[in-house]
Amino acid sequence: MLHENTTVAPLLVDHAVPGPPQGCWTVAAWEDLPDDGNRYEILAGVLWMTTAPSAFHQWIVGRCIELLGIPARQRGLGVWFTAPIGVILSPHDAVQPDFLFIRAERVAALVRERRIHGAPDLIIEVLSPGNSTEAMAQKRALYAHCGVPEYVEIDPAQRCARVYRLEGDAYRAPVICDDTQTLHLTCLPDLPVAVAALFADAPDTTL
Repeated sequence: MLHENTTVAPLLVDHAVPGPPQGCWTVAAWEDLPDDGNRYEILAGVLWMTTAPSAFHQWIVGRCIELLGIPARQRGLGVWFTAPIGVILSPHDAVQPDFLFIRAERVAALVRERRIHGAPDLIIEVLSPGNSTEAMAQKRALYAHCGVPEYVEIDPAQRCARVYRLEGDAYRAPVICDDTQTLHLTCLPDLPVAVAALFADAPDTTL
């Protein structure tokens, strides 16, 4: 039961919602949040929020669907989802990645009871100007700790993609692909993506 007002640790704006103190958020409390059009995540029991993304942000997510998600699904390689979607990584960690992919043989174990329970094989986040450096660093650490083998940050401002691959319980230094290069993913080796194609033909590139 939500019982207090919590000041959200925002990625974009200051905000307050009813709930437990920061650092004490659980998945159960997160599930009780109102559907108010904002995107809420909890990282180590701290509630974070973003508001509606830009058109350019959503264009890039759409290109991930077109270039990775749909071809992968058509080939029977696995399934994809985009935010808003709940990915439960621990009792105190629930995230909503921009794009994720799960290999076919793992779908039944992870996709159940309205949510993704456990680490997807691939998570992609599209960066926005208001993204907190602290929050993104926490997300990377969380994804590594929870065993997400491949994590990609697409940076529209720099027109590049940074690919993090798991080594032990931490990510190696990222492979950075600019818009003259091709993105190669370990989990989808037969679906290379020209980085420039992620941004091409967008009707509005305002960040």
